[in-house]
Amino acid sequence: MSHIALVTLVVRDYDEALSFYTGALGFELVEDTDRGGGTRWVVVRPRGTTGTGLLLAKAGDDAQLAAVGAQTGGRVGFFLHTEDFAGDHSRMLAAGVRFLEEPRHETYGSVAVFEDLYGNRWDLLQPA
Repeated sequence: MSHIALVTLVVRDYDEALSFYTGALGFELVEDTDRGGGTRWVVVRPRGTTGTGLLLAKAGDDAQLAAVGAQTGGRVGFFLHTEDFAGDHSRMLAAGVRFLEEPRHETYGSVAVFEDLYGNRWDLLQPA
């Protein structure tokens, strides 16, 4: 096994999720295929990368809908690495991304926690 290809993120709506991830976060749309019955195979990932992507999966029942925004129990569950922390932080703020703290400079790098449009917590991180 060479790598994790996709991580599923349960969302309320495909198009609002696409708007956030491709707009506010600057991810690229890798695939958006209609699978019939109101479902789609929607994959995004950080622009210019070939690594792990997010499979945006629309909640299909009440249990899945209840998990939207709480997939990691309120912990940071996603770690977005950057090579330009200050630039990406500023761009994301301007795009309306909600940061939960001011940037911190730790021994391991520069970091700030933000929430996606559903409340899932992410680290924006530039490793030292």
